[in-house]
Amino acid sequence: MPISRRLLTAAVTGLLAGATLTAVTAQPAAAAGPAPHFLMTAFTNSSESNMYVYDSSNATNYDLIRANAYTPPSGLIRDPSIMRHTDGYYYIVYTTNWTGNTIGFARSTDHVTWTFLRNVTVGLNGATGSTWAPEWFKDTDGSVNVIFSASSTGTAGQFQPYKITATNGDLSAWSARTAIGIPANHIDTFVVKSGSTYHAFAKNETTKYIEHATAGSLTGPWTFTGTGNWAGWGSGLEGPALVQLPNGSWRLYFDQYGAGRYYYADSSNLNTWSAKTELPGLSGTVRHFTVLRENVGDSTAVPTGNRSLRSVNFPDRYVRHRNSLGYLEPVSTATDRLDATFTIGAGLANGNCYTFQSVNPAGRYLRHANNRLVLAANDGSATFRNDATFCGRAGLSGSGTSFESYNYPGFYLRHYNYELRIDRNDGSAALKSDASFTVTAPLG
Repeated sequence: MPISRRLLTAAVTGLLAGATLTAVTAQPAAAAGPAPHFLMTAFTNSSESNMYVYDSSNATNYDLIRANAYTPPSGLIRDPSIMRHTDGYYYIVYTTNWTGNTIGFARSTDHVTWTFLRNVTVGLNGATGSTWAPEWFKDTDGSVNVIFSASSTGTAGQFQPYKITATNGDLSAWSARTAIGIPANHIDTFVVKSGSTYHAFAKNETTKYIEHATAGSLTGPWTFTGTGNWAGWGSGLEGPALVQLPNGSWRLYFDQYGAGRYYYADSSNLNTWSAKTELPGLSGTVRHFTVLRENVGDSTAVPTGNRSLRSVNFPDRYVRHRNSLGYLEPVSTATDRLDATFTIGAGLANGNCYTFQSVNPAGRYLRHANNRLVLAANDGSATFRNDATFCGRAGLSGSGTSFESYNYPGFYLRHYNYELRIDRNDGSAALKSDASFTVTAPLG
């Protein structure tokens, strides 16, 4: 479950050095808007039975959040595709084996700890067929679909794309499979919709090129607009996966499996693409992944510099640290006032968000750990940077400011029994009040 929140001294060594009893009259930070956050689920060259989870603030540089984050009860976990459903859970769907007629489902509250849900029978000819590369596709009508590739004659057969559609809200019941209209010998089909047009990117198993087709319906008819070496990326490519970037352009990732390398290319219109660029750091490690983009925060600017946070629903109490844990308490002594003063600065994981750095002692940050808010020194890890970054939002209670966890979107800094923690926004009046704070002049 969620993680705690980080205190940040933002971006600045100078501020840290000057973090004393003297108030810093910094102007509020610019309202930069929502901060993008990209989650990747992948299997790797070293493991087909364990899923790895990565995180990025720019869709290019990914940090490992957890290795071996999920192992299914049996079979493999190839080609894990991630999405977030309307119930707030993260879901993956994945290939369960080289042969067979099932796909697997698991879910998570926090994208780190996963629970197996079920295998669903969707493929052809039982154990003699193959069912590969399931991908989520949410249509604009609200329907939730899984598009997968199936062959009736095993791994050497003619694969064809099919879809199933969820028939209930908890994704436990599915329609019968339907061919989507893309001809046989295409695999790894990934679909996005732009305006009224569906765009499919699929590997041609004969030529080994990634091809592009468009349609006015998810079940076709499809028109191939890019075949052969149409984009100049060469052959020997598979596993296309797309994500839309904050500027509205698209990024397509794909695996050059023979060379063990991973690449991406960008497009403003899904038709004309840049040259391929090797994915830094993870090329040669990750295999057939998908990326989920989430936006954290809104356009709420938070005053930076030395500040204190007063509870909206308990205005006699302030956020403070004590014994390296975060609490909401009244303050009276000089030590109390110093412990309730933090330097608010740019987020360690994303500069559009914020961190909270203590002034007593200097150089430590508020971060979440197992939901609890703790005060800790920056260990330089990606996990710490993410856990210590919070994005400003308009106060959930209708007043003040709320702080959303950067790496656990939907989880907010709040007090519970006067202890500071991160909890999912369940829509309750209690959480909204507990998660709203007034940013004040520094007490210390």
